[in-house]
Order: sequence, then structure tokens, then C-alpha cells
Amino acid sequence: MQASERMKNRWSVWLLTTLGIIGATLFIASLIQTSENNLLCSITKSQFGRSPTSLQLRAILHYATSQIVPQQSLSEISVTFDVLQALHRPANFLVFGLGHDSLMWASLNAGGTTIFLEEDPKWVQTVLKDAPNLRAHTVQYRTQLREADQLLSSYRSEPACSPATATLRGNDRCKLALHNLPNEVYSTEWDLIMIDAPKGYFAEAPGRMAAIFSAAVMARDRKSSGVTHVFLHDVDRKVEKAYAEEFLCRKQLVKGVGRLWHFEIPPRTNLSRHDDHFC
Repeated sequence: MQASERMKNRWSVWLLTTLGIIGATLFIASLIQTSENNLLCSITKSQFGRSPTSLQLRAILHYATSQIVPQQSLSEISVTFDVLQALHRPANFLVFGLGHDSLMWASLNAGGTTIFLEEDPKWVQTVLKDAPNLRAHTVQYRTQLREADQLLSSYRSEPACSPATATLRGNDRCKLALHNLPNEVYSTEWDLIMIDAPKGYFAEAPGRMAAIFSAAVMARDRKSSGVTHVFLHDVDRKVEKAYAEEFLCRKQLVKGVGRLWHFEIPPRTNLSRHDDHFC
């Protein structure tokens, strides 16, 4: 068996086992009617933190019958999965990118808020046709990958990009700021932000520069206690790595697995150093 086939089978077993346990719980709970077994229901519900949902059952059916698996490896997916489990509550999860893993992320955060941001409106329609329960928005980016070096070297000269004052909504002066996102993106404090889009492998592509910058601004603006978990994929590429080190900060990197980096970013009010740099 080739390595790619072994990886696909390993990933499928892990996901189907995880979602299968949830689905089995729902099936068993639906059969339990007596009062003495209500205790089992409450124990089961406590173990998973929330009742299983139809979205999770849909995910089981989807991945059990699909030959297409997410582009992240099992070990990379497990990093985000472990954080979701450790929160012990439904999370606010913002994902840059919509694809073959979207139904998985939404089902693993059942009961929480999971929103996907995608640059290709036709792809949004394609994905939502098969998974209409997903919440996705189309994003217009103002950058191209060919501009990455210039934007990184010049953003400090633009006051609207300053780490001390940078905002996102309506900030059209800072080209790295995603200034026209849906209101619910700005009004929600995100517990997790996954950056696995937009495209960043040819010169005319939007690149992930604005997504990384905007994720940093969102995390630093957090008002609630705790950190914002930011996951960046494809850190083997030059632009992703350079922008991560500039805006997400090496000192806040807590884990790296494969091509995925996991950052824990505290609110700006908790930062001890002068606020003239992101890092």
C-alpha cells in the first residue's frame, strides 16, 4: 500500500471514529426512554459537552462515502481538534477558506459558531450545494501575492496599519486590513482562527498577507479573558512564514506540526512591551 493511501485510510479511520462515537451516542440516546436511563443520557451529554447534532451525522455520511479528504494531515488536524476539546464549550471559530474539510470543522464545533471566508463565489455555491448548513461568506481581497515583499516593508509607514491603532472595519487606508467583511465577523470575538486560504501559490493570487494581518488585529482586540488560538497552514512557504513572524510572533508560537503553526495570541491590553510593533 502506498504512503498516500495509508495516510488517507488513517485519516478516515480517525475522523469516522470521532464522529461515529457522537453519532452512536445520538442513536442510543434516542432509544432510551426510561427515567433510570436518563442518568446515562446526562453522563453522555456531559462527556461530549453538548448533544450530538444532525450536522455531525451529515459529516459522518459525507466522509464515509467520499474519496476526497482534507488537505491537512491527521497530525495537523489533531492540533486544532485538541484545542476545541480543551475548551470544554462551544467555540467561536473563524476559518479562512472553504473546502473539503469545512464540514469536518463545523461538526467538530457543533453548538458553536463556525464561519468560513472564501474568495471564490462560484466555489462557495458549489460547496454549499452539498453542505447547505455551513455558514460561508465571500471575501474580496485587495492584495496580490506579487506585492507581499513591498507590503511587508512599507506597512509601518501607514498609520492605519499601526499595531497601536489598527482596526479592520472600514479601514481602507491599510491595504492589509480586511475592511469589508460581514458585520458578524467584526462583532464576534473569535476563540480560534484558522488561516488556510486564500490562494497563495501564484503571483496574481490574493496571498494570505491580509488574512494573517487581520487575524492578528482581531486577536489583539479581544476583550474577553484568555487567548485567541490562530492556526496558520502552509508555513513551508516564504510569504506565510515571513508574515507569521511579523504579525503573529515567534514568541507566541506554541506548536508546530507538519506545515501547521499554532499561535496563542493574548489581547493587546495584556502585552507588556511598547505597542509600536506587533512582535
